[in-house]
Amino acid sequence: MAVLLRLCHCNRRSSCTMELPGFAVAVWMFGCLYGSVVGYPNGKVREACTSMVPCHRGSPQLLPEHTITVNGTEFKPGDNIEVHLSGPDFEGFFLQARDAEHLDRPAVGSFVLADRRRSQLLTCGRTKNSAVSHTSKAKKKDIKAYWIAPEDAPKHIQFLATVVKKYRIFWVKIPGPIVSQPDVLSPTPPLHATSEAMSTSQPVSYISKPFSASVCGITKFCIRNPTNCDPGSASCFFLSFQQEGSSVFIEMSGPSEGYLAFALSQDQWMGGDDAYLCVNVDHHVHVSTAHLKERSHPLLDSENALEDVSWRLADGLLQCSFRRGIRLPAYKGRFNLDTSYYIFLADGEASEGGLIHKHRRQPLVTNGLYNVTGLPQDIGGSRAPRLIKAHGALMFVAWITTVSIGVIVARFFKPVWSHSFLFGKELWFQVHRMLMLTTVMLTSISFVLPFVYRGGWSQQAGFHPYLGCAVMALTIFQPLMAGFRPSRHAPRRQLFNWFHWSTGTTARILAVVTMFLGMDLPALDLPDPWDTYAMIGFVAWHVGTDVLLEIHSYCLVRKVEVIEDDRVQILQSLTSAEAEGRLFKQIVLTIYVCGNIVFLVAFLIAINQV
Repeated sequence: MAVLLRLCHCNRRSSCTMELPGFAVAVWMFGCLYGSVVGYPNGKVREACTSMVPCHRGSPQLLPEHTITVNGTEFKPGDNIEVHLSGPDFEGFFLQARDAEHLDRPAVGSFVLADRRRSQLLTCGRTKNSAVSHTSKAKKKDIKAYWIAPEDAPKHIQFLATVVKKYRIFWVKIPGPIVSQPDVLSPTPPLHATSEAMSTSQPVSYISKPFSASVCGITKFCIRNPTNCDPGSASCFFLSFQQEGSSVFIEMSGPSEGYLAFALSQDQWMGGDDAYLCVNVDHHVHVSTAHLKERSHPLLDSENALEDVSWRLADGLLQCSFRRGIRLPAYKGRFNLDTSYYIFLADGEASEGGLIHKHRRQPLVTNGLYNVTGLPQDIGGSRAPRLIKAHGALMFVAWITTVSIGVIVARFFKPVWSHSFLFGKELWFQVHRMLMLTTVMLTSISFVLPFVYRGGWSQQAGFHPYLGCAVMALTIFQPLMAGFRPSRHAPRRQLFNWFHWSTGTTARILAVVTMFLGMDLPALDLPDPWDTYAMIGFVAWHVGTDVLLEIHSYCLVRKVEVIEDDRVQILQSLTSAEAEGRLFKQIVLTIYVCGNIVFLVAFLIAINQV
């Protein structure tokens, strides 16, 4: 984009009249703003002192590739311990020492650097130099620092590290070795959750291997996401129900380091539901039942109706299985399993003590009511409501296809189709008007759908709904302004042209920004980072085509200026030159339309698969 700006600057100095499309300038500005907020390449990550989670989009990886080693296992106050972080190339890191029995407490002790070029000291809380981080995003394979034990050091210390391989590939709180003061017993794992709420009433056993989907739809009722995925893969969410007499055996697995949960609901909204949770508490899985009340934190049951509880943490998967009766009249809040329900499947993060956090994305929800003790089926689900899918699809059709093609036609095809007419009007104008009215219709329908789904304004969608309202207002204003268009030779026609162009360009810029924000909202959440790259590709495709046609028109004008000096003859030659470029423009338009359709189909497929 900077190259384009330099081109425009050079052209001004040579009295060139070619203008850089406003859309390209806006995209360049958006890119600059976007690039200024993506992470902390200088290592100043004090915001992450408590959670140790980098402010990056995406979720942490499950299996760490890097290790922490120390040069001793015991320490006394004032001692120095060498801490070494190593592994495959990484860009950033964040290293702390914490109380091994209370990992949620602040950092302990201070560090001394071994290499000031690649590492720096940070102050977390009230403890000076209590953390170490990178100084730049230059790749490194290892880092070394020295930890100094304070006078009031706890009995056991564990080193933790967050490592960033790339912007969206990172690991959080990689556990390191535990060092202890002399003559102190080994630490016991912390457990902050109440035993009444988190423990099961039956002995727990361990699952020896991943679940199997071989009998799904035959003897098991299964839900899989993605559809037909292998429960043993690190990207498959799996839930199965198998009736055995008067009870049902349930299996649940998925790529989660925090928790997995499913709920039975009488509608597609959270609230008043029967929920079951498998929570990773310090590398042990606790299985419990709960009741969901609206959108609040689940209320864990003090009595557990589950039997034959088993679990497994391996290969990046959390697995749990248990049995419950089809009918449980003695347990309040437990639904009968011989009735049809919507089924929710969610995953999220859990703190060290087992406190679960809100799921980081929309739960998987079945598309209809199902009886898990009825006819065995093998189904999928959707993480996006149908109305939100329709909203996204219509917006993509409007702002990727119809409006983009309409703008290209109006800007570059007036002389090409000036002598072709449709229903008494010039062809380019009729095509432009038809595409723009289609955009208004699609945008208006799409605009209403989220309000229908939410029943009002969404407080959890950030800037997306505000920008969407601005786009809708400009979309309505544009054709209203066109209805008062002055005649071609009227004095105010040039003023109208500028208003018409600026309003349309502003609407398109805001629409692109709004789509960028909307693609990662929990209600839709297209695959990341594919969605961002695809949208950047579309913007580059449109801007590239715009610039190509602009350069082509400029070259035709220069050709005419060389041939003739008389003003009238210039205009006549201009018409002739434009006619000469007709074939080129039609070829470019055909290729552009095909490319737009490819981008549109890719986004529609992604929406359908969510």
